[in-house]
Amino acid sequence: MRILMPLALLAGGLAAGGLAVSVLAAPLFTTLPTGMYVPVHQGLVTRFDPFMPISLLSCLLCDLALVVTAPLTAVRVLAALGGLLLAAAMTVSLSKNVPINRWLSTLDPQALPADFASRDPRERWIRWNRVRGALALAALLANVGAAGVLI
Repeated sequence: MRILMPLALLAGGLAAGGLAVSVLAAPLFTTLPTGMYVPVHQGLVTRFDPFMPISLLSCLLCDLALVVTAPLTAVRVLAALGGLLLAAAMTVSLSKNVPINRWLSTLDPQALPADFASRDPRERWIRWNRVRGALALAALLANVGAAGVLI
C-alpha cells in the first residue's frame, strides 16, 4: 500500500500530463503548413512513445493491485474506477491515436500523398488525444480520491 499508491499517483500524473500535448501542440499543429506539420508530428510522437504507454500501463497495474490489496472498500472502488478509466484511455490510444501516428511515420514530408489534404489527420488526432488525456486525468482524480481516503 505504501508503495502502490505513490506509484499509481506518479504514473497517473505522468499519463495525465500527456493532456498537455493537446493543449500545447494542438494550436501549433493546426497553424503549421502541411509540409512542416508532418515532420513536427513525427518528432513529437517519437518523444512520447514509449513514455505514454508505460505510464498508462504502470498506473493500471498499480490500480489493479490496489483493487486486490487495499484494506478499505472505498479505496478498492476508486482504484477500480481509475483502472477502468485507464483501460479506456489505452483503448483510445491504441485504436485511434496509434494508427494515425503509424501512418504519419511512414510519410516523407517532401513527398506527401496527393490526397493528403483530404486525409489530413490533425483534427482527429487532436480530438482523440484530448479524449485520452481527459480519461487519464479522470483516472488520476480517482487515485487522488483513493489516496485521500487512506490519509
